[in-house]
Formats: sequence, C-alpha cells, structure tokens
Amino acid sequence: MITSTRRVSPDKSEVRIAFSLDDTSVDVNDVEDLASTFPDLEQRLQPVAPCVSLTESVQVYKEHCRMAREFHQVKHEIAALEDRKKRVSCWRSWVEDEKVAVEIARLEEEFRRLTEENRTLVTVHNERAQQLKSLCLTNGTRRDSS
Repeated sequence: MITSTRRVSPDKSEVRIAFSLDDTSVDVNDVEDLASTFPDLEQRLQPVAPCVSLTESVQVYKEHCRMAREFHQVKHEIAALEDRKKRVSCWRSWVEDEKVAVEIARLEEEFRRLTEENRTLVTVHNERAQQLKSLCLTNGTRRDSS
C-alpha cells in the first residue's frame, strides 16, 4: 500500500491519499447492497457507504451492517416479547377475573345455603320454644292440680 500525505497550502490541512498496487482491492459487488437502509436506526447511526478502494472501509461497513441487522433482529424480538407479555397479561387478568367470578358464585351459593339453614334453624328454635312454653304450662298446671 502506498500512502502519500500532502499539504496543498500552509493554511489548509493535510490531505492523505492511500492506494494499493496489489490485487487485494474489493470489488463493489462484495460490498453489501449500498442502497440498503436500516429504518430502525436513527439517521445518524445508519451505515455510511464505504470507500470501495479501501479494504478497511469495506470491512468497517460490513461490520456496521452486521450490527445494524443484529439491532434490527433484537428490536423485533423485543417487540414480539412485549406483545406476548401483553397477551399473557390479558390472559392472566381474564383467568383471575374468572377465578373471582367463580369465587363470587361460590360465596353467593354458600350465602343462600346458610340463609336457608338459618331460616330453618330459626323456625325450629321458635317451634321448640313454643313446645317448651306449652310443656311448662302443662307441667305448671299439673303441679297446681296435684
């Protein structure tokens, strides 16, 4: 590789030119689609087309494209997982609502059964109290007559 650095004038910065005479140059076809963009990346993070005459530039570009594809894949995986999380959360909420509904129905049934049992017990209590009263009256009249 031949490198040359020149200063055009004292007030201008140096210009560096590098080129190689061996046949290790990269063909434009080796570079991934230069027009490809990565819509998920901010504009400032988009891979910049390489200087095809510089192997390092092409390698950096390819690495940048690989990382952009990885980023794209990870971003979509995250979106899919977030969507799954929403669905699982909705399903869980529905299951909890179902459990609550079943529990409410069970408690309502238990309340109805206990209310009926209470009515029966109150009725039996009143009947027994009436029987006791009448027995006491019967016993009291027998004692008085003896």
